Amino acid sequence: QVQLVESGGGLVQAGGSLKLSCAASRGTFSGRAMGWFRQAPGKERELVAAINWSGGSTDYSDSVTGRFTISRDNAKMTVYLQMNILKPADTAVYYCAADSGFFSFPPKNYAYWGQGTQVTVSS
Repeated sequence: QVQLVESGGGLVQAGGSLKLSCAASRGTFSGRAMGWFRQAPGKERELVAAINWSGGSTDYSDSVTGRFTISRDNAKMTVYLQMNILKPADTAVYYCAADSGFFSFPPKNYAYWGQGTQVTVSS
């Protein structure tokens, strides 16, 4: 089992930047694909970005392509989401998640989730 803890959320003005981190405190991290999701009030949870086990492949939703960058440091058991040129529409709770299996991309099933971190972008 993988335990995930997000950090780095906060309040930022439109056009600003934030970097989210997601640290795995136990379990096997390095072989799993990871994803960042977000959920805004009244909306469904959506996949924002995903990264394969090595960091060599990534995928982004159309809404964040060119503005967000997902990366990982397997030695630190941490995945990051660098968010630039933030917009009020990016306001949401951001969650990281880990694949249930290993060495697959896109992930077969996001089975492990963090508790989320709030990102608020003011206009």
